[in-house]
Amino acid sequence: MTKGVWVLLAMAMLVVAGNVAMLWYVLQSGFSATEQPVKLEVLFARQLRHLAMPEAQKQMRNPVPATDEVLAEARVHFADHCANCHGNDGSGATLIGQNFYPRTPDLTKIETQSFSDGELFYIIHNGVRFTGMPAWGKGRPEPDLDSWKLVHFIRHLPNITSEELEEMEQYNPVSQVAREEQERIDRFLQGEELDPQSPAHHH
Repeated sequence: MTKGVWVLLAMAMLVVAGNVAMLWYVLQSGFSATEQPVKLEVLFARQLRHLAMPEAQKQMRNPVPATDEVLAEARVHFADHCANCHGNDGSGATLIGQNFYPRTPDLTKIETQSFSDGELFYIIHNGVRFTGMPAWGKGRPEPDLDSWKLVHFIRHLPNITSEELEEMEQYNPVSQVAREEQERIDRFLQGEELDPQSPAHHH
């Protein structure tokens, strides 16, 4: 056999061995999302994700200029769509993000920042299977400029300022209960007498 065939055979054997090891690990630990992924599992998942991306996609350049206006738009978009899981600062240290399996990654770290712009766009646009990451661009007929703008914002996250974080808070999603409570407070401050038996009055 040629050298190339031996290399392919060796790679196939490694994949099979990896799958067997992963199957054994899952059978031993179960399907609980409370466990932390082991380093081998994380490495294996990252390599598969990297290999699954089309090479042309990895080489794509961001068609959107990184202007202050673009970053401002992306900041609002991120706060409204992404912060529930990733946090305004991108750390992933949120109640939702830390209960996913695998955990929501810290977008400021090298593991994410080392991705090419095309790879970041691909992840945002197409999502990631078997994780909590949805496909934000799925089915969109027009160029997904919003996702490209978010790529710029992710690049900016390691240097985000406290002023930007404070601004983002006003764009974070609010639950219906919190919204009703805020409306009650606003009405009270305007002098309206409130019903103490109202459901929103009780905590």
